[in-house]
Amino acid sequence: MKEGTVSWPWRPAGVLFDMDGVLTANNAFHRQAWQEVAAEVLGLSLTEHDLDTKVDGGRNPEIIERLTGQAPDAELISRFHEAKEGRYRDLALGQLREVAGLSTYLDVLEGRGIPYSLVTSADRVNVEFGMAALGLGERFGQRVLGEDVTRGKPHPEPFLLGAQRLGLKAADCLAHEDAVNGVRSAAGAGCRVVALTTTASEGALLAAGAKLAVPDFTGWATWLS
Repeated sequence: MKEGTVSWPWRPAGVLFDMDGVLTANNAFHRQAWQEVAAEVLGLSLTEHDLDTKVDGGRNPEIIERLTGQAPDAELISRFHEAKEGRYRDLALGQLREVAGLSTYLDVLEGRGIPYSLVTSADRVNVEFGMAALGLGERFGQRVLGEDVTRGKPHPEPFLLGAQRLGLKAADCLAHEDAVNGVRSAAGAGCRVVALTTTASEGALLAAGAKLAVPDFTGWATWLS
């Protein structure tokens, strides 16, 4: 773990969680689905660099535009989304587990009266799929989904909206992300970011704006006052 200039531990007014790669280490399934469906639908052979820099973190239409250089039309958006997300759910079915320490960390937040929200690029179907698999549906009553914003990650809009729905300023919130574009989104909104190294490297996450990079939630006492 590395520190920036922020002193820790710190007591945030609220905590904003990404889902994929944060609540559950599932990005291997997303990446495989992206590679398969990008080849089938877009005629693209995605490299690891493409996955690291263009795919992780963001909504499908914006990712397609990053990959192809062109904004997709509505028909392509719908066709790609259905194929890719359906393939992801097939791959992930029965395989999802929460990141180590998550439930205990949520217990601590609730015990200290710190509200929290989901801020994800995923759609409603994938969110319900993931929450059901992890048994977290009742815990994340506040949610910002991909369809709730006009500009997805790395734009700060998702985290600004997540803080707003908790009645808070983003600068007073802690955010947990795993992807470079997600960290950029949260940091751009003004959140302090404790990133998880489930998807990207510690160095890449810190360079994107995270203040700390950790493997899981078991060390929550090092950042939460």
